[in-house]
Amino acid sequence: MTTSKRAFIRMAGALAVATTGAPALIGVASARTAPAAARRGSYLIRNGAVITVDRATGVLPRADLWVRDGVIEKIGRGLRAPGAEVIDASDMIVMPGFVNSHYHMWSAIGRSFTAREGGFSYYPAKGATSVLYSAEDFYNSVLLGCAELANGGTTTVHNWSHNTRSPAHADAELRAHRQALLRARYAYGHVDQMPAEEVNRYQDLPRVQREWFGERSPLDGLVHLGLNLRGPQQSTDAVFHEEMKFAKASGLPVAIHAPQELPNNVDAVDYERRGYLGPDFMIAHYVPATPADLAAMARTRTPLSFATHSELRLSSTGDARAALFAMRAAGLTISLSSDATSIAPPDMFEMMRFTWNLGVPWTDTPSEKAQAVGVQEVIEMATINGARAMGLAEVTGSLTEGKRADIILVRTRDLNMWPVGNIETAIVQGGTGSNVDTVLVDGRILKRNGRLTAYNLAQIRQRAQASATRIRAAAGDKLVF
Repeated sequence: MTTSKRAFIRMAGALAVATTGAPALIGVASARTAPAAARRGSYLIRNGAVITVDRATGVLPRADLWVRDGVIEKIGRGLRAPGAEVIDASDMIVMPGFVNSHYHMWSAIGRSFTAREGGFSYYPAKGATSVLYSAEDFYNSVLLGCAELANGGTTTVHNWSHNTRSPAHADAELRAHRQALLRARYAYGHVDQMPAEEVNRYQDLPRVQREWFGERSPLDGLVHLGLNLRGPQQSTDAVFHEEMKFAKASGLPVAIHAPQELPNNVDAVDYERRGYLGPDFMIAHYVPATPADLAAMARTRTPLSFATHSELRLSSTGDARAALFAMRAAGLTISLSSDATSIAPPDMFEMMRFTWNLGVPWTDTPSEKAQAVGVQEVIEMATINGARAMGLAEVTGSLTEGKRADIILVRTRDLNMWPVGNIETAIVQGGTGSNVDTVLVDGRILKRNGRLTAYNLAQIRQRAQASATRIRAAAGDKLVF
C-alpha cells in the first residue's frame, strides 16, 4: 500500500514527539497550549495574490486557500469550503510564514544593552550580563521574542540557547514556547563563558527530553529538540570532538557557530571525514570558509544559516558579499537568520531586503560574472530554505497542499506597498512587519487585522521591562547608556 504525503503528515499527527527530538509533524490540539483566541479552525482565505514558494506552483496572481484542522487542504480559484470562516485576502499577498534559522532568544530583552568596554552592544555586553539572567528573565525574553516574531510574520524559529544556565532556565524557555504557539527548534546548549577545556555533559538533557518531548509533551508537536555545541569557536578541538560523540549518540540535530572572520578554525573537510556533516548538522556564519569546506557541505547537504547583518557587523577580515556568492556557487542551502537582537532585529523583511541588496556582483572579484541575487531567491532563503535547514521542509516553508498551515497575509494597500507590480518584488523591496495583517501557525490565528490576538502584550512588555531593568542595574558600571 502506498501512502501519500498528505496521509503521511496526517498520520504523524497522532504520534507523540519522539524522545530523540525529531520534529513531530502534527500535534494534537491541547487546551494546555492553545488560548481560546487561538484554536484551530476551518478557514477559506479568498482572493489573495499567492506566493507559494513551491516551484511546481509558483506565484498565483489570484487564488484561494482552504485551511482545515491545521492543514492546507486546497489551493485554487473559486474554492468552496462549506462551514469555513472566510478571510478576505483582497489587496493582500498570501505567502508562507518566515523561518528564522538562528536566533539567541534568551537575550531578546538585551537588544539595546551597550557595554562600557568599546561601546559595543554584543560581545562585551553579553559578557557583562549573561550570568545575571534568572530563569524568569529567560521566560520573559523568549516570550517577548516570540511575540515580536509573530507580529512580523515569522512562524518558525530556531531558538539557539547558548546560555542554558540551569534546569530552571531550560524549563522557562520551553514554558514560553508552549505559550507562544510558534513552530520551533529548541537547541539546548551550554552555559555562556563555560571554560573552553571543559566538556559540556548535558546532564539535564534526559529530563528535558522526558518531560518536554516525551509521550506527554505539552508542546503540541510544534517544538522539536536539538543541540547546539560551542564548536572550535568557544572550546578546544578535543572538547568539540568529545561533545560531538555525545551529540551523534543522542540522535539529535546539531548546530554550531563557525567564524565570521579569520582565522578559519572550522574544518568542514575533516568534519565530513568524521561523519559529522549532513542535513542534521547546521552551521551558522562561516564567512571565511574555503572552497573545499563549502564543497564538503554541499556534498553532504549540510545547511548554512547566514545572518546577513551579523556577518557584516562582526567581521573585520571577512567579506560577507564574497562569502554569500561563494556559498551560492557551491550549491549550499542558505537560510536567513538574525543571530541576536543586539546585533540585528529579527525582522525577516529587513533581512531579505539587505541580502538582496548585498547580492550584487562586484567587478574584478570572483563574483563578477555571477548572477545577482534575485527577489525569488531571498524569499526562498527566508522560508523554504530555513525549513529545510531545520528538517521541516515536509511540514512548512511553502504553501503546498498537505503541509501545515503556517501562513501570513501582507497588506498591499499600505502606502509603502502600493501600487503593486511584481508581487515578489513588492514583498522584498517594500514590505515591513507593519504590513503583516494576519498570521496563522499550524492553522491557529495569532494575528488578525494587524493586531496580535494570541498574546497579552501589556504583560509581555511589563515583564520584559522589569527583567531588562534589573539586569542593567545588576551589571552596574559595566554597561553605559
